[in-house]
Amino acid sequence: MREFRKQRAGAPAGFFRCEAAGLRWLADAAGPPVVEVIDVGEDHLDLVRLEPVTPTAAAARAFGASLAAMHAAGAPAFGAPPPGWEGDGFFGPLEAPLTMPAGSFTRWGDFHAACRIDPVARALRAAGLPLPALDVLAARLRSGELDDDEPPARLHGDLWSGNVVWTADGATLIDPAAHGGHRETDLAMLALFGLPFLDDVLAAYDEAAPLRPGRQQRIPLHQVYPVAVHALVFGGAYVPQLRALVDAIM
Repeated sequence: MREFRKQRAGAPAGFFRCEAAGLRWLADAAGPPVVEVIDVGEDHLDLVRLEPVTPTAAAARAFGASLAAMHAAGAPAFGAPPPGWEGDGFFGPLEAPLTMPAGSFTRWGDFHAACRIDPVARALRAAGLPLPALDVLAARLRSGELDDDEPPARLHGDLWSGNVVWTADGATLIDPAAHGGHRETDLAMLALFGLPFLDDVLAAYDEAAPLRPGRQQRIPLHQVYPVAVHALVFGGAYVPQLRALVDAIM
């Protein structure tokens, strides 16, 4: 068995233990394949090395159906961290991860306002990139206007295309920011930077677990947080992209 070591000296306390707990929680859902944890320490995470293959439409459809199963495995609450980890999680690149607040909320809107929009709005103001419309969005989330009857889903939490490795076993998940959230958040992340055969993934997902009408119009709502983090960390084109997403919601 070949190993891959992910490491960083001076990583935030518990960073790799949090990721390991998330990987194990996702693997327990009997959804998509998840990279196997071998060992974890304060400055490293040892994983089974994955061997990439070329993605196919069939593999994409299998991924869509299995992703629906993972989400359906659920979470105790919106904002809940994975078992084996207590406290906040992390989101962003290994070199500069941001704290990702955890919590225990019965309503998604309350969770998303308190644990995603409010913290990233504060960070943007501190960085000299204020976006007042984020405060308006947080108020709309708290009002319940953007809620539905979806239960907390078991989310990967950072499901952009780079965290999906196509292997002989299927589309395999790596590098999660796992928590209880809204299942459309993972789907919106898949669309953010493009995924091979995304239409096949979404079609199979919708067949397995039909999505509420209007999902396309809600994509910006679920992309605001990751794009805001990119604006903080990388700046550049992500700042106008963030403004465009917020405008689309408003």
